[in-house]
Amino acid sequence: MDIDQEQYTPNSDFEEEMVPYGPIGIIALKGTKDLAGRVDNFLVNWRKERSSKEHDSILFKGYEKDSFVLNTETPRFGSGEGKGVIHDSTRGADLYFLCDVTNYSITYKVGSEINHYSPDDHYQDLKRLIAASSGRAKRMTVIMPFLYEGRIHNRDGRESLDCAQMLKELVSMGVSNIITFDANDPRVQNAIPLHGFDTLSPTYQYIKAICHEYDDIDFDSDHLMVVSPDEHGMRRAIYCASVVGTDMGMFYNRKDYTRKVNGQNPIVASEFLGADVAGKDVVIVDDMISSGDTLCDVAKNLKARNAKRVFACVTFGLFTEGLEKFDKLYEEGIIDRIFTTNLVYQSPELLSREWYTSVRLGKYLALLIDYLNHDYSISSLLNPVDRINKVLARYKEQRNAAK
Repeated sequence: MDIDQEQYTPNSDFEEEMVPYGPIGIIALKGTKDLAGRVDNFLVNWRKERSSKEHDSILFKGYEKDSFVLNTETPRFGSGEGKGVIHDSTRGADLYFLCDVTNYSITYKVGSEINHYSPDDHYQDLKRLIAASSGRAKRMTVIMPFLYEGRIHNRDGRESLDCAQMLKELVSMGVSNIITFDANDPRVQNAIPLHGFDTLSPTYQYIKAICHEYDDIDFDSDHLMVVSPDEHGMRRAIYCASVVGTDMGMFYNRKDYTRKVNGQNPIVASEFLGADVAGKDVVIVDDMISSGDTLCDVAKNLKARNAKRVFACVTFGLFTEGLEKFDKLYEEGIIDRIFTTNLVYQSPELLSREWYTSVRLGKYLALLIDYLNHDYSISSLLNPVDRINKVLARYKEQRNAAK
């Protein structure tokens, strides 16, 4: 399902005469061109459809364009060294850097060898393009959906605090705001207490996608439950269950803290805390699918408890160990559908799977940029309860009308 293939409706939440902070410039790093194109299409169409005599003022210079995406590149030398180049003017611009640090499909050559981009490579390219603006921009905002080194958010012994260091480095280069999604621990923003840091969640888009894919879901506690796969995702699950009006459950994972496997303490046993799931549809909400082992174990556990259908709504679908285990779960009827966003790279193999739905957030990011450019509050985007209620009300009306 393509969430952002809706009609280009001009955003009317704020007064059109509100003076923009500066002309928008979108800098799309390697691996984000498609997403940036979707964002750009919405902004271009919205601003062309807005009509106001005020737009002829010098204060609205650059308000309407054929494209807000700037011409940039990050070429590599044969040695693997790189540089950032911005071919368009950034003087006085309100810049938005869009960066996907997980996109491993990007490659470069070192001698005769082909290397795939790592998160470190993407982050270095981001800094290169920030430096290329040479301090001429009026404001710089980094939109980094998957927070670079976000899982390294606290120190356990003699460890590096890469995420905090990254945030401090960006603001020292002049970045004013950092936008991310479902940060592993939002408290990492304490590293930059005097600068903007917002972590968003696509709950609204998930609910909308589920309503589009299925026409037989009852959004109540008797027929639906929201489940967190571990204690760390409790806040996310509580929010989702509260706005939908259902019960929530959680798996408590007992770990062996005497050893680590692949950098993590292995799980000894999982215990479910919550009401009976028998006969109910269950929505698992989480921030990411890495190897997918946790999601698979949770889905099997829920099916063993006689759950009716199991859906997974996950912000970042990395699938680092392939798709075969999910194919098997789908064939066995253990999991019905997995929803993840297009905020990170999605392989063609993933997009072709019958059990997978891509939840597209191009329109959401366009709204975010539009709001910020007008210095308008983004509270309604951070907490979209009204939007969710409207979707659920319309869904229930359609179900009742069909009966």
